[in-house]
Amino acid sequence: MTANISRRTLLTAAGTAAVATSLPGTTYAGSSSGTTYAGSSSTPAQLLRGNWAPTRADRALVGRWARDTWRSLVAMTDEKTGLPADNIGESVTNPVRNKYTSPTNIGGYLWSTIVARELGIISPGESLRRIRQTLTTMKNVDHHDPSGMYFNWYDEATGAVLTTDPDGTKPITPFVSSVDNGWFACALMVVRNAEPGAQALADELLNKMNFAFYYNPAARPGGLMRGGFFETPPPDEETDKGNHAGVGPDVYYRKFHYDTCNTEARIAGYVGFALNQVPHTQYFATYRTFPDTCDWSWVEQKPKGVHRTYLGLDVFEGTYSYRGMRLVPSWGGDMFESLMPDLFVPEATWAPRSWGINHPLTVRAHIEHGLDDAKYGYWGFSPASNPKGGYSVYGVDAIGMDPGGYPSDLEATNYDAGFEGCREGTNPNPTYGDGVVTPHAAFLAMAYAPQQAIDNLSKIETNLHAYGGGGFYDSVAVKSGLIARRYLSLDQAMVMGAIGNVFASNLIRRNFASRTVEQRIRPLIAMEQFESGLE
Repeated sequence: MTANISRRTLLTAAGTAAVATSLPGTTYAGSSSGTTYAGSSSTPAQLLRGNWAPTRADRALVGRWARDTWRSLVAMTDEKTGLPADNIGESVTNPVRNKYTSPTNIGGYLWSTIVARELGIISPGESLRRIRQTLTTMKNVDHHDPSGMYFNWYDEATGAVLTTDPDGTKPITPFVSSVDNGWFACALMVVRNAEPGAQALADELLNKMNFAFYYNPAARPGGLMRGGFFETPPPDEETDKGNHAGVGPDVYYRKFHYDTCNTEARIAGYVGFALNQVPHTQYFATYRTFPDTCDWSWVEQKPKGVHRTYLGLDVFEGTYSYRGMRLVPSWGGDMFESLMPDLFVPEATWAPRSWGINHPLTVRAHIEHGLDDAKYGYWGFSPASNPKGGYSVYGVDAIGMDPGGYPSDLEATNYDAGFEGCREGTNPNPTYGDGVVTPHAAFLAMAYAPQQAIDNLSKIETNLHAYGGGGFYDSVAVKSGLIARRYLSLDQAMVMGAIGNVFASNLIRRNFASRTVEQRIRPLIAMEQFESGLE
């Protein structure tokens, strides 16, 4: 069986999408949020967003959040290499950088620089200088040359590849991750369209990247994307020697593939499609949910759905149920997996019968979980720093497949509805404890529930005081008031990307989605119909 891997394995829009498909006869009242949604022909996006337009006060408030968030990213970034550290503590005036970074972090800094320029936080000249500095460093760092891909961990101060894990506790064999390189490639695609002065540098790096290295046509009918590979065999891990691209020497693949659709890993496939390196069948080879048979009864709940055929592949259009909604779950029920790819690919617009319904329902599930189900008073759950120290995963467990669950509280409360006809649930009606909200999750939701997101974030800042000189701290426990007083570059970059889309006319999406990119992705995802909707 294949597996999904969490986004950190070592660190223990002005407009929303127009949705073509209506859901008649639905009514919703969100009692705790103080907002009522109703409409006999309203779509999920309309139920949340309504006719919202930002006020002058909204722009001033979010503009301040953006300036402070950018301050944290500047504090993370080495002055000589232009590479951002993975994280810093709470001080942005005397930052303590953590001595490592990744292609994802570097990509996040690049697209954040574009947003900072567009919002007038920095000048065009400073933007170009920063981007060129970073790209020049990346042109010269050691990487896997045959694929044009970058290793997982670098020293942000020198650009050297790390051969000791980021914790500094053991040797590691440098790994070449499909998803990390996917995010970096996304950033290059944004830069080449948004910053003409850096286009040649961005294209030089992007044109070397070959995502065919990750595509395994034999993994399943339609093929799957590998998690990644090593250039040399690791001494502590069994691997598959091979070379899917047929370029250069064989590499040593990790044995896992990304086999579910609604995770952050779909970005690697999207980039492969955009660059014409991965066949479209890969998209439909991934599971929407695992099958509804007892062989799969170890997951969170029994899915319901129908079978449809796309590109000659049978797809089980399964959904999970939560509070009157049916939606395609992610692995952990978190906002990052579901909505970070949507920062770049305008999924809801291009796929109105699938993501156009699922994304706003995911946001609504997070709002209802935080306000009505767990009654935290706040919402937005995604992998982030643990307020008690270290790093943890958070999500709305009921809309995730992981049987261990991505919990929404410090107590790691596990929801388990059982699998009808196969096993009884162990905890179908949990009592939740000290909820942990992660501000970047609310920013990701802003394209679909802008007023709710702004109100939620305002309360997190004002009531929970989870805000410092670099913007929102990474997470906060709502009852105890414990705060993870540090900034993670990826989470801050998600904040900047979301603001750029909502307050700068889909800045990130429109610069990612060139005409060629749209032609290679939109028809593919447009053909699918999820069984998501309101029950």
